[in-house]
Amino acid sequence: MTSDELHSLIASGLACDHLEVTGDGRHWAAVIVSPAFEGKRLIQRHQLVYATLGARIQTDEVHALSMKTHTPAEWAAQR
Repeated sequence: MTSDELHSLIASGLACDHLEVTGDGRHWAAVIVSPAFEGKRLIQRHQLVYATLGARIQTDEVHALSMKTHTPAEWAAQR
């Protein structure tokens, strides 16, 4: 899996205002900004992202994904 492929998977399943994906093919890091995160706890945000990956997590195609998840307002406040 490439970073472009992982980026596409997340973006196709979750409306993102901002999405950065980096990694080495097995271990990944993502910064994800989505209005879908509004009112959600951290674990719920991560579950939304994992849902976009489906079986790729189960089959170890994506071995590890570290996430920073933000709402658009949280992201704007950090900038």
